[in-house]
Amino acid sequence: MRARGLSRRFGALRAVDGIDLDVPRRQVYGFLGPNGSGKSTTIRMLCGLLTPSAGEIEVLGLRIPAQAEALRSRIGYMTQKFSLFDDLGVRENLEFMAAVHDLPGAQARRRIDTLVEQYRFQDRQKQLAGTLSGGQKQRLALAAAVIHQPELLLLDEPTSAVDPESRRDFWEKLFELADAGTTLLVSTHYMDEAERCHRIAILDRGVLVADGTPAELTARLAGRTLVVDADPPRQAARVLAACAGVVSVAQIGNRLRVLLDPGAAQAPLGEALQAAGIAARMQPQPASLEDVFVAATRQRPAAARDGA
Repeated sequence: MRARGLSRRFGALRAVDGIDLDVPRRQVYGFLGPNGSGKSTTIRMLCGLLTPSAGEIEVLGLRIPAQAEALRSRIGYMTQKFSLFDDLGVRENLEFMAAVHDLPGAQARRRIDTLVEQYRFQDRQKQLAGTLSGGQKQRLALAAAVIHQPELLLLDEPTSAVDPESRRDFWEKLFELADAGTTLLVSTHYMDEAERCHRIAILDRGVLVADGTPAELTARLAGRTLVVDADPPRQAARVLAACAGVVSVAQIGNRLRVLLDPGAAQAPLGEALQAAGIAARMQPQPASLEDVFVAATRQRPAAARDGA
C-alpha cells in the first residue's frame, strides 16, 4: 500500500493533509491518534470508499479510486461498530457475507466450518448475533471480514467496545492472519495496542507527525525522559511544568514522568524543585510510546495543529 500527498477536505476543514504512507506486506501497521485525527477518513480513502481531494493511492498494485471496484474482492474492512445483523444467527451472518463475496456453495460451507472452529463458535452457530457479548461480536465481525481470505485487512478502531481480555485474544488472531500472509492496517487510540504493531504512523489533526517501528520511534527520544520521585508529587508537577524545556509532566502513581525538549538540561529542574522546598530524586528513563505521541503532537506549532 502506497499513498503520496493524500488529502481530504470537507469544506474549510482539512481532515487529512498531505499524508505520505508506505505499508509493507504481511505486517500489522498501526494508525495511532486521538479521535478527530483523520484515521478513519484515511482508511476510507485507502479502500476506495471516499474520494481524496488530492494525492495518489496504490493498493495491491491497483490505482485508487479508479480501480476501487477491482480492489473490493481483495480486501476486508472491519469497523468499530461491528457490522453484523443482530437478528441473524452466527452462521447466518457468515453465510450472508459469503454470498456477498460470491463464494460458491461448497467453498462457502468449508470456509464457514473453518471459521466457526477457529473463532470458537461451534456451540453458538444458531445464536442471534444481537445476543452475543462484546468480545463474541468482535470475533464474529472479524470472521465475517476475512471470510473471503483477503490479502489486505483494514480495521477501524476494532477494539474500542470490548474488555481487555477480549482485546488480547483479538490481537492474537490478527497476528495469526499476518503470519498467514495478510497485510493489516489497524487504527487505534490505545498505546498498548500500538506497541504491538510492526510499524506505526501517528496522526495529529490530519497530519502524519511520526512513522516508524515502536523501537525506532522511542529511540528518537533518547535522553529526553525522566522519572521524578517527589513529595508532594502534585506540587512538584506544577513546579516542573513551569520550567523551560519541559514538554509534559504526567503523574503515574506517586511518580512523575517528565518529557523534555531536545537538548534541554536536567539540572535546572532539580534547582527549581529545591527552590520550592521539594525534595526529589530524578533519573533517566527509556521513552515509551506515549512519550513519542506527546512529543509528536504537542511540539507542532499551534497554527499547524489548528489548521490555520
